Amino acid sequence: MTSKFTVSDTSFMRFIEHVTEESGRIIASYFRGEFTVETKADDTPVTAADRRAEEIIRGLIGREFPVHGLIGEEFGETSADAEYVWIIDPIDGTKSFVAGVPLFGTLIGLLHKGSPVFGVIANPVLGILLCGDNRRTTLNGAPVTCRPCASLNQATLCTTSPLTASRHAQGRNFTRLTEQVKLFRAWGDCFGYYLLAAGRIDAMLDPLMKSWDSLPL
Repeated sequence: MTSKFTVSDTSFMRFIEHVTEESGRIIASYFRGEFTVETKADDTPVTAADRRAEEIIRGLIGREFPVHGLIGEEFGETSADAEYVWIIDPIDGTKSFVAGVPLFGTLIGLLHKGSPVFGVIANPVLGILLCGDNRRTTLNGAPVTCRPCASLNQATLCTTSPLTASRHAQGRNFTRLTEQVKLFRAWGDCFGYYLLAAGRIDAMLDPLMKSWDSLPL
């Protein structure tokens, strides 16, 4: 296996596609079926789909890159001081997932000596595989970029939760910002960042993010 970790390396991208296909198959099956929702200590929801998907991702990465470290939302850290460390959020947007809304995704990031070198947003229900290596971003294999925006009053702004943003992003200033843009919507979690990277919106604002939320992006 190559050590380049770029969207231009076909062998590495085949591995990424395999990982997201295997985990995505599990996620999609739960999304279309019945499952139990539990509440974690931080008052966020979790399902068997979250846990099973992370187990699959960790297993595939561990077999392919046994000396790499792993940090996942559901199962914590393994060799987090390794030269290369993978960051995993099996379902970013579990609240959407449990509500039957398909605006969620799997986030996978790769760090080299603490700096992000590769990131993935995958959504098995909508058929999205967005990958970037700090130089180039592809959507299902085709290059994409952020779009230019001439002025704030022409911009589309998104956030995951308007309530969270108003509470933690200087509420009055946040409200002023939403009034100045052309369009404001809550197309949230990693789906909003997918829209941003693919050139469909102009800005995404989330004041509260954890490492597995932000590092893959």
